Amino acid sequence: MGTPLTNEKFEDLLAAATSSAVHLELRDAYMADAAFVEWLETGTVSTDANDEWWISTVGKAVSRGVDVRRARIVSEPLSDYTRWLWECTASVNLTAGEQVRWLPRHRTAGLLTPPSDFWVFDSAVLVWNHFAGDGEWAGNEVTRDKSLVAQCSTAFTAVWQRATDHGEYRPS
Repeated sequence: MGTPLTNEKFEDLLAAATSSAVHLELRDAYMADAAFVEWLETGTVSTDANDEWWISTVGKAVSRGVDVRRARIVSEPLSDYTRWLWECTASVNLTAGEQVRWLPRHRTAGLLTPPSDFWVFDSAVLVWNHFAGDGEWAGNEVTRDKSLVAQCSTAFTAVWQRATDHGEYRPS
């Protein structure tokens, strides 16, 4: 049985981080937002208030010396949503100071990853990100269970080592 969904906010957990924040993404689509819909209609990548919030929030952590890394396991060819994420990564994630890598799902043989996206802060706090089948946000679950934190940290490191840096990754 898992820990119940919590009200701990991402921005508070990131603000408390002192050395690292790592994020593993496993889905090919998440909830649609206005910027994604606009990109589908126009092919234009635009930033919005959510992106500005992200750039500011992550930028503050990076400026304090927190190493923020994101790895995305993706199916190829990319879904429309993942293609949009790839196109937005430079203007949002990299601008915020994140390091981002991509790992095609067909190159994950032998890796063991949990079934849900997660964040690990300072190798001490694990945040499971839960989504409904349609990609809508379903809440987060925070645990400080050392065994689970270690398992997810190990999974992230294995993916990170095999993944390709955003600047070099060319989606099919």
